[in-house]
Amino acid sequence: MIELRDFLPSDVPDLVSWIDGPGSLILWSGPSAFRWPLDDAQLLSSLDTERRRRRSWTAVETNAPDTPLGHISLAREPHASTGRLGRVLVSPQARGRGLGELLVTSVQQLAFNELHLHRLSLGVFAHNERALHLYERLGFVREGTLREVCWVEGVWWSTVEMGLLDHEWRAARRH
Repeated sequence: MIELRDFLPSDVPDLVSWIDGPGSLILWSGPSAFRWPLDDAQLLSSLDTERRRRRSWTAVETNAPDTPLGHISLAREPHASTGRLGRVLVSPQARGRGLGELLVTSVQQLAFNELHLHRLSLGVFAHNERALHLYERLGFVREGTLREVCWVEGVWWSTVEMGLLDHEWRAARRH
């Protein structure tokens, strides 16, 4: 059985090992403060600076809580009832098992049931069709495209902004 627990500093080396190039770094983190090659120090530093605004979790097997299988985070706006889902990543060994869906649905439940957020948003690169389909299946609505926002390995990448409101999520769960 898979469960989420808080992201720990001891998870950092595993997560760093899942990022195999500049493209996968940006696919995971967006055009952020991280630089290629990603290293433990960068990730640990971001944990310290973002701790007040961003919460992160690690997916693990119940019987192997020290072996990370996935990662996800939620950044909250301090003066609004909104959150931003981000940094969704599944270890290469755990892909294809539905872990991405488990990560997202777990954070949706936390965002709407425990944190009582009104809105959950995310950005996903337009060419990441697998993620786009997952997010749509889980209730997120495409709200717009930001064209050619990130230059990655000689190609411009566009992002799709998506959102989900608490009443939409509750209505979908009833059906």
